[in-house]
Amino acid sequence: MRRVLILTASYGSGHNSAARSLALAFARDGARVDIVDHFRDLVHPGFASASRALYYLVLRRAPVLWGMAYGVGDWMASDSAATFGATHLGARKLAALLRRTSPDAVVTVHATPAAAMSFLAEHGEVVPPHTTVVTDFVAHGQWIARHVDRYCVAAEEVRHEFIARGIPGERVIVTGVPVPPAFETWVDPGSARAALGLSSHVPVVLAMAGTQGSFGRLPDVAQALVDAPRPLQAIVVTGTDVRLAQTVSRLTAGTRVRTLGYTNDVRTLMAAADLLVTKAGGMTLAEALAAELPLLTYGSLPGQERQNERFASRAGIALVARTRRELARLLDRALAEPALLDDLRESMRQRRRPDASRRIARAVLEPDAVFE
Repeated sequence: MRRVLILTASYGSGHNSAARSLALAFARDGARVDIVDHFRDLVHPGFASASRALYYLVLRRAPVLWGMAYGVGDWMASDSAATFGATHLGARKLAALLRRTSPDAVVTVHATPAAAMSFLAEHGEVVPPHTTVVTDFVAHGQWIARHVDRYCVAAEEVRHEFIARGIPGERVIVTGVPVPPAFETWVDPGSARAALGLSSHVPVVLAMAGTQGSFGRLPDVAQALVDAPRPLQAIVVTGTDVRLAQTVSRLTAGTRVRTLGYTNDVRTLMAAADLLVTKAGGMTLAEALAAELPLLTYGSLPGQERQNERFASRAGIALVARTRRELARLLDRALAEPALLDDLRESMRQRRRPDASRRIARAVLEPDAVFE
């Protein structure tokens, strides 16, 4: 039985979601899988908690600072001395883990463990074949390391970016971003609406902002939905943020806009909706693509989300609003022009890769496999 080690990190929910989806795909192919949180298990639990809290604080209080840091990180090489060793944090314990467990392959879904694996190879450590799965729709400098054997990326445009930055084309495979298995199968919109108690005769808008909820601008979205001049029904998913749920519930009381907290059944929600209003997290974009659900992005944070948003708009799969006025205008336009939503869906249909997890598992377990 082949043994695969997946290295992830608990910064946002996307990396861990990708890791779980990949683990299921590898298990279906008969591999034994271990998932390790790089910062918690290989650096220190206290460091993981503190750094995550700082990351979330910056995103909430000073997102522009994160955008600046993201830009500087893109400019620097992942092994640059200017990172002060941050990109090989945990390398010593990672080396011990590799010697102890002897995996046949390593898959990283976060840039730091990818750089740590490269650091070990650079310093003479014997490491197994290493594939890194890029969970955003952009080639960022911190994902690029000299000793990564294979990159699995979201789209052809992202592959071109990696090649332009010096990665040989044969090492970059377009697989899509790993999404949960539920997205591999079609879900009937009528059945999904019935399960959620929604009418089949009125457009449905779904609004989300990731697991945390509070990193988006959902109160603005809720108000735009309430003020919309055209008939609609909507579900606003506030995630784990109880105070946000209370705020949105107050704004939407007595309307056809429903507030929902954290849910595991995103697939049914997306099947029921005609339009998704969301910030441009990598996993959310990948899931919307798999579900062929047109996007209206709003509240995207500086950094990777703005880059994802840029990809989505250029690819013709999303409308982009930066202000509340633009949000209201584009929401009304999307509801007024079914042909516009059809065009977005068609672009999504050409780019969707709901089987990304299976493709990545095949690429890792069958290195000589040919992909279309």
